[in-house]
Amino acid sequence: MAREITEKGNRVRVPPWRGNAMRRCLVISLALHACLLWGIQKTVPINWFPRPLRIYHVEILRPPVDPLADDETASGGLTTRVRPEPEAKPEPAEDTISLDTRDRRYTSYAKVVKERLMARWKYPAEARENLIEGSVRTLFTLDRQGRLRDIRILNGSTYAILDRETLRTIRAAAPFPPLPGSVTVRRLHIKARFLYRLTTPP
Repeated sequence: MAREITEKGNRVRVPPWRGNAMRRCLVISLALHACLLWGIQKTVPINWFPRPLRIYHVEILRPPVDPLADDETASGGLTTRVRPEPEAKPEPAEDTISLDTRDRRYTSYAKVVKERLMARWKYPAEARENLIEGSVRTLFTLDRQGRLRDIRILNGSTYAILDRETLRTIRAAAPFPPLPGSVTVRRLHIKARFLYRLTTPP
């Protein structure tokens, strides 16, 4: 059924097919635009209504570990390799050095012991008068407090007067200072050589 519409003061008759075609075009256009927006939304999501950001606090709790359990049980079923810590070597109860040692643990202490021995060492007058010379090697033992615990001659000079003077010197120098903290032994054996040589006058 035709309709009449007024256009610029004139009545124009609009055939019925013309109105239906416009509706169809409008519906098709809306459908196409809706499909286009849906496709864009799937490809590039558009947040039409942005939500406020939420902050979540997550706390990770580890179940208690049995110290006697094996590695697999302690790690929750995961096998882990644990490197064994190197065992600390036990400190020796005693050690032996010479007065000329280069061991940094003993160099300063050996120097102090040597100075005390030199301060009390004398050339026996009788040996000097009889032109007696020789070398005496000894080994004496100190405890941690520096007290003399043992003394013996390793290589004598074949002259009793020189051997006696060597023993007298070590006993006169004792007690020595206590062992320093860097030295952990309970007893320290010290080798010393006493060289008796006469110098000829110029």
